Amino acid sequence: MKSSLWPGIKLVFTKEFTLGLRFKAAWWAMLMFALTTLACVSMALQGAPLEPKLAAALLWIILFFASMAGADRSFADEDMAGTLPTLKLYGAAQMVLWGKLLYTGFLLLCLTVFIAPLFLLLTGAEVVLGGVFLGTLLLGTLGISAAGTLIAALTCGAQVKSGLFSILMLPVILPVFLPAIFLTAGALGGGSAPLSYLIGMALYDGVLLMGASVLFDYLWYED
Repeated sequence: MKSSLWPGIKLVFTKEFTLGLRFKAAWWAMLMFALTTLACVSMALQGAPLEPKLAAALLWIILFFASMAGADRSFADEDMAGTLPTLKLYGAAQMVLWGKLLYTGFLLLCLTVFIAPLFLLLTGAEVVLGGVFLGTLLLGTLGISAAGTLIAALTCGAQVKSGLFSILMLPVILPVFLPAIFLTAGALGGGSAPLSYLIGMALYDGVLLMGASVLFDYLWYED
């Protein structure tokens, strides 16, 4: 990425952040989904302990579907407001991509920082390997952000954006999702947590970021 792109990226990020604070639709949709799911899980457990593998799967299901409630809005809101042509006219493709990706990552990171401790508290799960747990959450959030931003751009003009977004998102994010569940289970004391899985997640995140950067130019200028 060229250093000259940073001012434009910061402008796009600031615009997204300001609009997010003003309307808060994506923030509330993600938060309410996560809180409702957590409350249901907590009431169903009634204080009973949860196995680490099941706890890891539940945590990532909550994070994944909560992110679905907000990650697909990055381009859909522009399309509905009629500001997408203006953004295409004045915004370079890479600036728009990285600015929106940075904002989506920030949004998902805030959600994860809020939900993960609450999940541990309500389910009684204990973190045995803190470094693995934090690294997995960080890499998983990065992967969901990269895939979510690219697929949101792909489905922007579709009639059924939400359904198509979820269908396309799942196979793209599975290579991040499955090792994330395995590593989180290991971090919660449910078996081993091989370093190779973390490296694999980091490599796949890198592929997603590079793929998004290359493909977005075609989407932005050819659409």
